[in-house]
Amino acid sequence: MLQAPPAPPTGYRRVLAVPEFRVVFAAHALSLLGVVVTEIALSVLVYDLTGSPLMSALAFAVGFLPYLIGGTLLAGVADRYPARRVLVVCDLVCAGCVAAMVAPGTGIAVLLLLRCALAVVSPVFAGTRMATLADILGDGDLFVLGRSLLRIVSQSALLVGYGLGGLLLTVVSPRHALLITVGTFLTSAALLRLGTRRRPARASGGGALLADSLKGAGQVLANRRVRALLLLFWLPAMFSVAPEALAAPYAAELGAGSTGLGLLMCALPVGTIAGELYAGSRLRPTTRERIALPLVCCTLLPYLAYAGRPGLALSLALLALAGAGSAYTLGLDQWFVRDVPQELRGRAMTLLTAGLMTIQGVGMALAGVAAEFAGVRGAVVGAGALGTVCCALLAVEARRTAEAHRTAEARRTAGGTERRDGADHDVTGR
Repeated sequence: MLQAPPAPPTGYRRVLAVPEFRVVFAAHALSLLGVVVTEIALSVLVYDLTGSPLMSALAFAVGFLPYLIGGTLLAGVADRYPARRVLVVCDLVCAGCVAAMVAPGTGIAVLLLLRCALAVVSPVFAGTRMATLADILGDGDLFVLGRSLLRIVSQSALLVGYGLGGLLLTVVSPRHALLITVGTFLTSAALLRLGTRRRPARASGGGALLADSLKGAGQVLANRRVRALLLLFWLPAMFSVAPEALAAPYAAELGAGSTGLGLLMCALPVGTIAGELYAGSRLRPTTRERIALPLVCCTLLPYLAYAGRPGLALSLALLALAGAGSAYTLGLDQWFVRDVPQELRGRAMTLLTAGLMTIQGVGMALAGVAAEFAGVRGAVVGAGALGTVCCALLAVEARRTAEAHRTAEARRTAGGTERRDGADHDVTGR
C-alpha cells in the first residue's frame, strides 16, 4: 500500500521551511535581544554612575533621533554593497560599540555617543535585512509572512526582553550584561556570514555615499505611490503610541499601581502579535490586501472609547483591539515590495524603518504635550480621532495611487508588446 505524501507546509510553516530564512530569523532574534538588553543595562549603568534619573532616561531617549540620521544619510549602503556584507558589518559595529561601553573609565558622554552609534547603524541593518528577505523569499506571500514573523519577534522581544534584562541584572552587573550582548551580536554576525548566500549589490557604487543616499531618498519620496505607502506605515504608528507614552500617568489615575502599568504596556504588543498571527495564518493574500485599507481606517477607533473613562480591564481590551488592527501591515508589505523599484528597494526599506522609529518618538512627545493641556484621556481620544481622519485620507490617496500605478504598468506592458510586434513584423518583412 502506497503511503500518501506528507502535506505541504501552510501559513508561517512555509516560511520557516526555507533554510536561509531560518538563519535570518535566528540572527534577527539574537541581534534584537542584544539591543533590548543593551538599552536596559546601559540605562542602569548610567544611573549607577550619575545617580540622575534624567541621565538614565536620556540613555533611552538618545536612541530615537539617530535612526533618522542613519536612515537618511547611510541608506545608500543597503543597495551599493552586497547585503550579507552589510549585515555582518552592522552586527560587528554593534558588538564593537557595546564592547567599548564596558571599557574601564568610559565617561557618560562617550556612553551616550556609543548608544547613538548603535541607533545610526540599526536602520541600515533593518532595511538591508528587509530587502534581503525579498531575495530569499521572493516578492509574493512568503515575503509578507516572513516580514510578519520578524515583526512578531520584535514585539515579543519588547515583552520578554525587558523582563529577561531586568532578571539578568539581578544576577550580574550592568557591565557584565553588556558583555553578554556582545556575544549575541557576534553570534548573529556568524550566522549571517555562514548561513546566507552572497548576493551582488543591487545598484552601482559610483559617487559619494552621502550624495547617493540623499539622492536615493529623494527618488523614493518622489514616487507618489511609494510615498503614500510610507505614510500609511508611519502616521498610524505615530498616533498609536499615545497610550503607551501616557501609561504611567494613566495607571496612576486608575490607581492600578505598578502591576497595572505593566499590563497597560503589554496590551498593545499582545494585540499586535495576535492580529498578525491570525492574518498571517488564516487569511489568504488577496484577503489581506483587500482588508488593509478598511482596517487601517479602524485601528485607532478603540481609542475614542477612552472618553467614557474606562477602567483597567476595559482599557486593556481596547488596547489589545487596537493592536490587533495593525494586521493591515501585511497588506501594505505586499504592495511595498511589489511597487518599489528593485534598485531602490534597500534604500526604501531603510527609510521606512528610520521613519517608523523616528515618528514614534515624535508621537510620544506630542502625546505628552497634549496630555499637559487635555489630560491623559483627552490626549488618547484626540490621537484616536485625529489619527482616524489622517488614516482615512491616506487610504483614499493609496487607492488613487494604486489605480494610477496599475494604469502606468499596463501602458508600459502594452508599449513593450507593440515594440516587440513591430520588431517581429520588421524581421518578417526583410
